Amino acid sequence: MSTLPGCRIPRRRPLFSAARRLSVLTVFLSLAAAGLLAAGPANKNPANVLLITIDTLRADRLGCYGNRNGLTPAIDRLARESWIFEKAFAHTPSTLPSHTSILTGATPLRHGVHDNVNFVVPPNVPTLAERLRAAGYATAAVVGAFPLDSRFGLTRGFDLYDDNYGTAASQEFGYVERRAEEVVRLGGAWLKGRSGPWFLWLHCFDPHLRYEPPEPFRTAYRDRPYDGEVAYVDSALGRLFDVLREGKLLEKTLIILTGDHGESLGEHGELSHGYFAYNATLHVPLLIHEPEGRSGRSAQIVGHADIAPSVCEWLGLPPLPSAEGVSLVPCLKGRTLPEREIYVESLYPYYSRGWAPLRGFISGRGKYLDSPIPEFYDLGADFGETANLAETTDLGRFKDNLRRLMERGSPGTASSTPRAPDRGTRDKLQSLGYLSSFRGPEKKTFTAADDLKVLLPFQTKLMNAMGAYHRGDREGAVALLKDIIAKRSDFDLAYSYLATIFKEQSKFREALDVLRRGYEANPSSYRLVTAFGIFLAETGAADEALSLLSKGLSLNDHDPELWNYLGVAYWGKGLFDEALKAYESALALDRNNPVVLNNLGALLLGRSQAAKDRTLLAAAIDRFSEAIALAPDYASPYNGLGTAWAQAGDIEKALAQWKKAVELKPDFAYPLYNLGASYAAKGDAALALEYLTRYRDKFSASLSPKEKKDLDELIRSCQKRAPR
Repeated sequence: MSTLPGCRIPRRRPLFSAARRLSVLTVFLSLAAAGLLAAGPANKNPANVLLITIDTLRADRLGCYGNRNGLTPAIDRLARESWIFEKAFAHTPSTLPSHTSILTGATPLRHGVHDNVNFVVPPNVPTLAERLRAAGYATAAVVGAFPLDSRFGLTRGFDLYDDNYGTAASQEFGYVERRAEEVVRLGGAWLKGRSGPWFLWLHCFDPHLRYEPPEPFRTAYRDRPYDGEVAYVDSALGRLFDVLREGKLLEKTLIILTGDHGESLGEHGELSHGYFAYNATLHVPLLIHEPEGRSGRSAQIVGHADIAPSVCEWLGLPPLPSAEGVSLVPCLKGRTLPEREIYVESLYPYYSRGWAPLRGFISGRGKYLDSPIPEFYDLGADFGETANLAETTDLGRFKDNLRRLMERGSPGTASSTPRAPDRGTRDKLQSLGYLSSFRGPEKKTFTAADDLKVLLPFQTKLMNAMGAYHRGDREGAVALLKDIIAKRSDFDLAYSYLATIFKEQSKFREALDVLRRGYEANPSSYRLVTAFGIFLAETGAADEALSLLSKGLSLNDHDPELWNYLGVAYWGKGLFDEALKAYESALALDRNNPVVLNNLGALLLGRSQAAKDRTLLAAAIDRFSEAIALAPDYASPYNGLGTAWAQAGDIEKALAQWKKAVELKPDFAYPLYNLGASYAAKGDAALALEYLTRYRDKFSASLSPKEKKDLDELIRSCQKRAPR
């Protein structure tokens, strides 16, 4: 019976319990309050800059924007000491392009980043961090989730860009983020000992789907989990603000707090964000706290692209050359900005689904949205955009204004060409609700049938299927996905998600059939080419897997997951050298991938057994150990490491690793059998029976007749020797 580790995918669990995280934060805050944090520069030196972005934060959840539920006392206290911009807007309802606008002062027209999935920030678009570092600032960023991963290009200018938010399952509906208190703790740890001016960006992801606030917010907001997430973030930031006050840093720090976008929460039929460009997802809070403590409110219309120019002018630094926004410093002095258009767009559905693009602008009281079914709203009378006035409005001048706005904001030297995202990127984003499959903008002409308002119900149904899945209603999710496929055979994600559910239910024949039908209906879908090929590799159909994965490679050779499964397929055919090269190619693209490291360790272990090569065995131990260091809750490398130690002759180390694997995954077949067989060999019949009977009860039906006979004989032998 094989003792080699399986090629498994890790589940992510929090690194600390909620109580542990709070304890860690409390210790840090106590140290800071005691004066162990640097007090920042003297007044004669440049002010520090603290940028706080809260993902998916609606302005109407803050008390300073009219909310009466008391969700945000800490932010509201800061707001009383700050300038409040009542009509601040994101340029897009997606995380990466919004943050790119915040940090570059440019709209997506200029910086060329239009969604989370298909773009990287062009290297020739200067950032606020670069400007501040050049001015002598120490710079750091701590981000809460994958949409701002370093691979997307916002790292430039930061001395520290901490995106170690954890690992996620790439073959499941996983979820990965780190909580606000951890983001705050890490930011505070970086501040400790700073003697010169600093720029710190903290990104709190918590209000994003899924809404799962920790206690006591989970119980207090049981029926309003989104509000619970907002209240939790406010609590975490409140501790930070208290430390800044106690350390006399508020008087020396320019603070900008904003949301990257809002959340629909069902308005206009949209459950979350990323599709429509209504105010539910574009209206964001914007607070600017000046060291001098001046405060006030402004009803002028402003946008994310105005933030970087404002910081530069306030600090007396040259403006960023690519910036389109204007400085808000005149507003802080009570002056009125010239009237202008605030550009908005939602192009994620265009690049990822091939649906009609959505672009527009806000100017004065009006908001124009250009799409096959155009929209115009009087925001002065209808801020919630319930009455579309397009049919009774002459839209000609608005179309002309939008065309001129787009021409003025053309990207110039910044590349706006989309790129195919790697599988790991897509899967992690999908786990966060950014459901996408790269297609590229093939269509140039669109009709009403391509309008988001017509097509969104299919996406909503897909999100409802995910919701059913997370509630444990697998059959409800299956029914919804089957209905999408019946009505939209080109909706490739429905096939891959349906296959995932079938695989979890051990319905492998059904999963294979779904992927085959999806691939036949969408032969150019990279998502389905790779999903089908990977499933075939996992089930041992190496020849067909290699054919499909090679096709995927021709579409995108920068996908570490694809190279990983090519390694699995090559290994399945006994082509060990090719498998080794595939795994090494995967690691060249993603050196910190615990799955690839585990699989490479398994390959080296198998070769060391066959060749009796201690050098290969040592290399296998190293790879398994690296995988464990990266993903301590990933069971498979513990099993592999145990097998390697057993081969090295250290059975006690082997037993310890196998026990850890079973602790993490109680129904993990390999370590259960390995533990039982090893304890039987050691003469400990009682422990051997414990593990062998667990193994038999769980896996007997999948064993061959000979394997079952051998297992039964081993168990009977232990029963005879076990104490009664």
